[in-house]
Amino acid sequence: LIPQIDLARQHGALRAELVAAAERVLDSCRFILGPEVAALEAELAALCGTRHGIGVNSGTDALVLALKAVGVKPGDEVITSSFSFVASASAVLMVGARPVFVDIDPLTYNLDPALVARAVTPRTRAVVAVDLYGHPAAMDAITDIARARGLAVIEDAAQAVGATYAGRPAGAWGDAACLSFYPTKNLGACGDGGMVLTARDDVAQTVRRLRDHGSPRKYEHVELGYSSRLDELQAALLRVKLRHLPAWNDRRREIAARYRELLQGIPLVLAQERAPARHIYHQFTVRTPKRDALVGALADAGVGTAVHYPIPIPAQPMFAVPDVDRAFPNAARAAAEVVSLPCFPELSDDEVRSVAFAVRAAIQRLA
Repeated sequence: LIPQIDLARQHGALRAELVAAAERVLDSCRFILGPEVAALEAELAALCGTRHGIGVNSGTDALVLALKAVGVKPGDEVITSSFSFVASASAVLMVGARPVFVDIDPLTYNLDPALVARAVTPRTRAVVAVDLYGHPAAMDAITDIARARGLAVIEDAAQAVGATYAGRPAGAWGDAACLSFYPTKNLGACGDGGMVLTARDDVAQTVRRLRDHGSPRKYEHVELGYSSRLDELQAALLRVKLRHLPAWNDRRREIAARYRELLQGIPLVLAQERAPARHIYHQFTVRTPKRDALVGALADAGVGTAVHYPIPIPAQPMFAVPDVDRAFPNAARAAAEVVSLPCFPELSDDEVRSVAFAVRAAIQRLA
């Protein structure tokens, strides 16, 4: 059996390092906002080419606190993608604003900048651009559109730590960027966690207060915040993994290149990299109108797959936007056709070949 992802392999290889990091935290008895969090914040800010990292409880909290910190208020509109995990839009609701969905580029699955420009109204306050599957969005065009209209930009880089666009790291664009350390991410914790990255001192100061009950210093509370702090244990474990991230991302790119070589010439749309992006393949996502049949055939062959995401965000019951297929045709088609193949760093060359062979055989039978 070849799983779609196998964290046991990652943790097995790092066990001694992870245990040593956990013991260091246990021995210190510093569990909240201690040296491990501070070190991880500095290390990720450096990797992502920005000044500040602020560790928080989850990727969702990173989005919520970043939206608040850039000044999004109830009644504002925030432009975001119609095809992503629901948090990219639900976080907008959580600050009292209204998500305005736009369709995606069918090759990268990210926001179409031309549609972003058309969606701006006098009530628009910000744009949330998602770097889906590890391929950065067209952040140069999106930030140019936003700056010309006085809008804030938040980059949802939860799936793209270590990717770049035009040589600039994912996470360095816009007013703030948000990371998730959900365990299956390319940089995943052994639990939950998130981070806000920003070059703006005012945004960093606000997020630091908001994550700790609106407190700039102990027992003084200047605004309404809540408890959203990345804990020391997760930070220590993430620091271990961060040391390996460049090699892991390189291996993901090797696997993606091999898939493209082995799967060429069959009726299957393969994951692509559009210059000037450097994709890190958090997912290697292919698409076919016969997606569900392909998933079944691969399961029968012992190959794990995942569908990210089977429902466009506007079609989710909590939003229930009408005529989604017509309003967001690229997102609707992607939701019906995408499937992600195994693409994790510990995957062996033999397993990559086996997956590709199984995919070719299944597609030929389904043709």
